[in-house]
Amino acid sequence: MKIALLMIGKTDNAAFVQVIDDYRKRITRYLPFEIATIPDLKNTRNLSESQQKEKEGELILKALQAGDYCVLLDERGKSYTSEDFAAFLENKMQTARKRLVFVIGGPYGFSKEVYEASSESLSLSKMTFSHQMIRLLFTEQLYRALSLLNNEPYHHR
Repeated sequence: MKIALLMIGKTDNAAFVQVIDDYRKRITRYLPFEIATIPDLKNTRNLSESQQKEKEGELILKALQAGDYCVLLDERGKSYTSEDFAAFLENKMQTARKRLVFVIGGPYGFSKEVYEASSESLSLSKMTFSHQMIRLLFTEQLYRALSLLNNEPYHHR
Protein backbone atom coordinates (compact mmCIF):
# COMPACT_ATOMS: atom_id res chain seq x y z
CA MET A 1 0.00 0.00 0.00
CA LYS A 2 1.20 3.44 -0.91
CA ILE A 3 0.04 6.65 0.76
CA ALA A 4 0.07 9.94 -1.10
CA LEU A 5 -0.55 13.54 -0.10
CA LEU A 6 -1.89 15.58 -3.01
CA MET A 7 -2.05 19.34 -2.57
CA ILE A 8 -2.72 22.53 -4.45
CA GLY A 9 0.25 24.91 -4.47
CA LYS A 10 3.76 24.54 -3.17
CA THR A 11 4.75 25.07 0.44
CA ASP A 12 6.36 28.51 0.59
CA ASN A 13 7.57 28.60 4.20
CA ALA A 14 11.11 27.17 4.26
CA ALA A 15 10.82 26.09 7.89
CA PHE A 16 7.64 24.13 7.09
CA VAL A 17 9.29 22.56 4.04
CA GLN A 18 12.17 21.34 6.20
CA VAL A 19 9.94 19.78 8.88
CA ILE A 20 7.54 18.26 6.32
CA ASP A 21 10.51 16.69 4.55
CA ASP A 22 11.77 15.29 7.86
CA TYR A 23 8.37 13.64 8.50
CA ARG A 24 8.24 12.42 4.88
CA LYS A 25 11.55 10.62 5.40
CA ARG A 26 10.34 9.11 8.69
CA ILE A 27 7.10 7.94 7.07
CA THR A 28 8.94 6.20 4.22
CA ARG A 29 10.60 3.93 6.78
CA TYR A 30 7.17 2.34 7.23
CA LEU A 31 5.69 2.43 3.74
CA PRO A 32 5.90 4.17 0.38
CA PHE A 33 4.79 7.81 0.75
CA GLU A 34 4.76 10.54 -1.83
CA ILE A 35 3.85 14.20 -1.79
CA ALA A 36 2.50 15.53 -5.08
CA THR A 37 1.95 19.23 -5.68
CA ILE A 38 -0.46 20.65 -8.22
CA PRO A 39 0.79 24.13 -9.17
CA ASP A 40 -1.28 27.13 -8.11
CA LEU A 41 -3.61 28.46 -10.79
CA LYS A 42 -2.45 31.54 -12.67
CA ASN A 43 -4.51 34.72 -13.12
CA THR A 44 -7.04 33.86 -10.43
CA ARG A 45 -8.06 37.53 -10.05
CA ASN A 46 -10.29 37.03 -13.07
CA LEU A 47 -11.90 33.90 -11.62
CA SER A 48 -14.76 33.63 -9.16
CA GLU A 49 -14.35 31.33 -6.15
CA SER A 50 -16.56 28.79 -7.89
CA GLN A 51 -14.53 28.93 -11.10
CA GLN A 52 -11.29 28.53 -9.16
CA LYS A 53 -12.65 25.48 -7.31
CA GLU A 54 -13.79 23.98 -10.63
CA LYS A 55 -10.38 24.46 -12.28
CA GLU A 56 -8.51 23.11 -9.25
CA GLY A 57 -10.99 20.24 -9.09
CA GLU A 58 -10.21 19.26 -12.68
CA LEU A 59 -6.50 19.13 -11.81
CA ILE A 60 -7.13 17.08 -8.67
CA LEU A 61 -9.29 14.58 -10.55
CA LYS A 62 -6.64 14.29 -13.27
CA ALA A 63 -4.00 13.47 -10.61
CA LEU A 64 -6.04 10.62 -9.12
CA GLN A 65 -5.53 7.11 -10.47
CA ALA A 66 -7.99 4.30 -10.98
CA GLY A 67 -8.34 2.37 -7.74
CA ASP A 68 -7.24 5.23 -5.47
CA TYR A 69 -9.04 5.62 -2.16
CA CYS A 70 -9.40 9.41 -1.92
CA VAL A 71 -9.74 11.17 1.45
CA LEU A 72 -10.28 14.93 1.45
CA LEU A 73 -8.76 16.98 4.25
CA ASP A 74 -11.77 19.18 4.83
CA GLU A 75 -13.02 21.20 7.79
CA ARG A 76 -16.40 19.46 7.55
CA GLY A 77 -14.88 15.98 7.58
CA LYS A 78 -14.84 13.41 10.35
CA SER A 79 -12.57 14.13 13.31
CA TYR A 80 -10.36 11.50 14.93
CA THR A 81 -8.09 11.25 17.92
CA SER A 82 -4.54 10.23 17.03
CA GLU A 83 -5.30 6.66 18.12
CA ASP A 84 -8.51 6.58 16.07
CA PHE A 85 -6.66 7.92 13.04
CA ALA A 86 -4.09 5.12 13.46
CA ALA A 87 -6.94 2.58 13.49
CA PHE A 88 -8.46 4.26 10.41
CA LEU A 89 -5.10 3.95 8.62
CA GLU A 90 -4.67 0.34 9.62
CA ASN A 91 -8.12 -0.48 8.25
CA LYS A 92 -7.49 1.35 4.97
CA MET A 93 -4.08 -0.25 4.55
CA GLN A 94 -5.78 -3.64 4.71
CA THR A 95 -8.75 -2.80 2.49
CA ALA A 96 -7.71 -0.11 0.00
CA ARG A 97 -6.70 -1.53 -3.34
CA LYS A 98 -3.94 0.71 -4.61
CA ARG A 99 -3.15 4.08 -3.08
CA LEU A 100 -4.58 5.90 -0.12
CA VAL A 101 -4.59 9.53 -1.26
CA PHE A 102 -5.16 12.45 1.09
CA VAL A 103 -5.99 15.72 -0.67
CA ILE A 104 -5.52 19.32 0.49
CA GLY A 105 -7.48 21.65 -1.76
CA GLY A 106 -7.05 25.29 -2.61
CA PRO A 107 -8.11 28.34 -0.58
CA TYR A 108 -11.83 27.91 -1.34
CA GLY A 109 -12.09 24.17 -0.78
CA PHE A 110 -13.21 21.52 -3.25
CA SER A 111 -15.52 21.44 -6.24
CA LYS A 112 -18.68 19.35 -6.19
CA GLU A 113 -17.02 16.88 -8.57
CA VAL A 114 -14.09 16.31 -6.19
CA TYR A 115 -16.47 15.70 -3.28
CA GLU A 116 -18.35 13.18 -5.43
CA ALA A 117 -15.13 11.40 -6.47
CA SER A 118 -13.81 11.13 -2.92
CA SER A 119 -14.46 8.24 -0.58
CA GLU A 120 -14.63 10.36 2.56
CA SER A 121 -13.49 13.54 4.30
CA LEU A 122 -11.27 14.02 7.33
CA SER A 123 -10.94 17.09 9.55
CA LEU A 124 -7.68 17.69 11.40
CA SER A 125 -9.27 20.25 13.71
CA LYS A 126 -12.34 22.38 14.27
CA MET A 127 -9.98 25.36 14.15
CA THR A 128 -8.93 26.95 10.88
CA PHE A 129 -5.28 26.67 9.82
CA SER A 130 -3.42 27.91 6.76
CA HIS A 131 -2.96 25.41 3.94
CA GLN A 132 0.78 25.64 4.59
CA MET A 133 0.32 24.58 8.21
CA ILE A 134 -2.15 21.77 7.43
CA ARG A 135 0.55 20.09 5.36
CA LEU A 136 2.83 20.02 8.38
CA LEU A 137 0.08 18.93 10.78
CA PHE A 138 -1.02 16.11 8.47
CA THR A 139 2.47 14.69 7.91
CA GLU A 140 3.11 14.76 11.66
CA GLN A 141 -0.18 12.96 12.38
CA LEU A 142 0.53 10.40 9.66
CA TYR A 143 3.93 9.68 11.20
CA ARG A 144 2.36 9.51 14.67
CA ALA A 145 -0.26 7.02 13.45
CA LEU A 146 2.35 4.80 11.82
CA SER A 147 4.52 4.87 14.95
CA LEU A 148 1.45 3.86 17.00
CA LEU A 149 0.74 0.97 14.64
CA ASN A 150 4.35 -0.17 15.01
CA ASN A 151 4.34 0.13 18.81
CA GLU A 152 7.07 2.74 18.81
CA PRO A 153 7.45 5.31 21.60
CA TYR A 154 6.77 8.51 19.60
CA HIS A 155 3.21 8.79 20.96
CA HIS A 156 2.83 8.87 24.74
CA ARG A 157 -0.33 7.25 26.08
